[in-house]
Order: sequence, then structure tokens, then C-alpha cells
Amino acid sequence: MRALFVALLLLYASGSGKVAGASGAKGNRFVCTAVPAGTDLSCSVDTSGRVQSTSPQEEELRNIIIQLRETILQQKETIVSQQGTIKELNSKLARCEADAKSRGSARRKDYSKNTMGDLPRDPTETVEQLGKTMQSLKDRLESLEQLRANTSGGTLPNDLRDLLKHRLTDLESQLLTRVTELEEEKSQLYNETTAHRQRTENTLNSLLERITELEKSNSAFKSPEDFKVSLPLRTNYLYGRIKKSLPEMYAFTVCMWLKSSASPGIGTPFSYGVPGQANEIVLIEWGNSPMELLVNDKVAQLPLSVSDGRWHHICVTWTTRDGFWEAYQDGERLGTGENLAPWHPIKPGGVIILGQEQDIVGGRFDATQAFVGELSHFNMWDRVLRPIDISAMANCSAYMPGNVVPWVDVNVEVFGGATKAALEICEDRLFDS
Repeated sequence: MRALFVALLLLYASGSGKVAGASGAKGNRFVCTAVPAGTDLSCSVDTSGRVQSTSPQEEELRNIIIQLRETILQQKETIVSQQGTIKELNSKLARCEADAKSRGSARRKDYSKNTMGDLPRDPTETVEQLGKTMQSLKDRLESLEQLRANTSGGTLPNDLRDLLKHRLTDLESQLLTRVTELEEEKSQLYNETTAHRQRTENTLNSLLERITELEKSNSAFKSPEDFKVSLPLRTNYLYGRIKKSLPEMYAFTVCMWLKSSASPGIGTPFSYGVPGQANEIVLIEWGNSPMELLVNDKVAQLPLSVSDGRWHHICVTWTTRDGFWEAYQDGERLGTGENLAPWHPIKPGGVIILGQEQDIVGGRFDATQAFVGELSHFNMWDRVLRPIDISAMANCSAYMPGNVVPWVDVNVEVFGGATKAALEICEDRLFDS
């Protein structure tokens, strides 16, 4: 390119000056001699060896050519830089596309992440940058045209101007093509991201609907209290557990429905243990002994008999005042007593187990003391209920959930093969009778 400028300069200079040929030659001859790059062309030497100063027109042309040369070099560097940028973008976009395909089967929950993968910048920014570069080149071309028009008597060589326009046109075409490609890729990535997000949302919605259906199917009881817990085997691993614990209490009433034909003894319908005292409250019928109520490991024998394989409603009451207790079966009070752990408050923060007697809080069960049968409507109050209230529950004329422990589905867990099943206790009891 630099040699081209020098050749053009010499051709132009040959139109106004003459270079002597061989001695004795007639006429005028024009000789083009290659001049090394960087040679000062601001002056010429005549045939006598005297230095001649350049004319203003030649000086202006020289400045124009120098400016054109610098402009061309800058444009060349810009083109190289843009080619590098385009190559980098092609590489990054190819990697992004490959990465997006490899992650096509994965489910992403974080939608705020950049879906363009590891692209160093957004395609919109790249498009804007390329557009600015193209506009800058156009501005330079207009500046050169304006410079040529303002130069008095100076003319820009047509072939150089055409070459510059051709290069700029090619660059503009390449930039526009790349801009179009980037816009298409950006649109494609956006569409793929939108489709992926839609698929993920649809999957989540399906899962939520399925969960809702399962929850509805598990809630098969007509009401939260219409279910029973079945403990069919005498083992040390079948049991139920009440999720709620007890506050400190100075009196209580415990009522439940029982059905068992186990012998000898029905086992332990329920037990309440606290740290330091596993037998804080226990109802047990073990071996050939009668049913017993334990409070703080103190014992009172109850005149109850429920091992005939029918449903029975039983209630026991106790108050710390003189340790007074009562025992009810099917709404009838069958026994009372006192001095059962008098003036002892029931300790809080323990564990209520259905079907097993605790040797440590929540565990170490003994199979010989396990309850065998079915139980329902285990409710507990922090006061002594009136006989009329107990009778109403026993004959199914009223239902009173416990204010400390109510019998509800979500409040009862079963373990080791124990099961929960739907039960309308009053209808089932009438059928038994």
C-alpha cells in the first residue's frame, strides 16, 4: 500500500516536472523510480544538482496522501480488530449453543440467570458497538471527501478513492450481515429460553396438581375426628404418637373409645412420659391384673372391663387435690378413689404414646405390655369433666374435643405397621350392639 502511494506521487509529479534521461537524449522522457518508504518528498533536485522547493499545490497533495495513508492504516487496524471480535463472537456463540443443547434435559429453577450461557456480553451491546464502528468509518469517509473538496486545486486519485469506497462498502456489508446474524441468534436464544421456562412452569403446575390430588385422597375421612388407629399385633414396635404435648396441669380428664379382645389383659392404651419420669400418666391392663391408672408412678386400680371385643367408651379423671380420681365406662361412673399422687402437678413437655408403655421417654417398649386392638377419639382436658358431659359423649348425643389434646387426623402419627382408617364410631358401635 505504501509503495502505491509513492508510485502515485511520482506519477503526479511527472506531469509538472521533467527528469533527465541519458545524456544527449532528445525530447522529454518520464522515468518512474521506486522510492523507499519514509523518503522525504518535499523537494526535488534538478539536472544541475540544485534543490528546488515544492509548490503549495504539491505540499497540499503530499499532506492529503499522508492523511490518506494514516487513515488507511487505521482502517486496516479497525478491520483486523473487528474481524477478531467477529471471530470471538462466533466462538462464544458456538459454545453457548453447544452448552444450551447439553442442558436441554435439565430443569433450571433460577429464571433470573443469564440464559446466554458464558457469553462475555449481551448480543445487543455487540450489535450497538458494531453499528458505532460502521458509523465511525462512514464519518471518516465523509471527512476525507470534504477535505478533498476544500483543497484548492488538489485532486484525490480516483483509483484510491474507489478502493477506499470499495473497502468501506465491503466492511459495511460484512457488518450488516453479522448484525443480522446476531439479531437472529438473539431471537432464537430468547425463544428457546421462553419455551424452556414455559415447559418448567407446566411441569411444576402438574406436580402441584398431583400433590393436591394426593392430599385430597389421603384426607379420606369425612371429618378430622372420624378415624381409628389399629394395633393388630402384640409387638414392641407398633404404636401411635400424639404430636402435641401437655402443659403443666393440676387436673385432667382422658376419654377414648376402645375395642379389644386380647388376653391376658388388653395392654397399654396410652402412656405419657416426661424426662425423669416415664410413668407420669399411664393407663394399663397387664396380665391378669385389673386395669390401672398410674400418676407419677403411683397406682390406682380401676373397676373397668373392656376385653369383650366390642367398642367401649372409657374416661378417667384426676385432680391433684387429695389425688381424687374417677373411672367411667360407657357413660357410667364405676369407681372413685383418692390419694393418687396428691398435690403432684403433671409435668409438661413429655411424649404421649398410643398402644405402648414407655420405659424411657418415647421408647424402650415391652411387647408384653402392648395394646392389641383399635382405639379412637382419644381426647384430653386440663380439668375434671362433669358426669353429664361424659355420659353425652358415651351415648353419642354430643362430641367434645379435648382442649389440651383433641383427636384430629393431623395430630396422630402411626409407626411400625400401625394404621389409620376411617371410622364413624357411633354407627360402628350401634352395629356391634
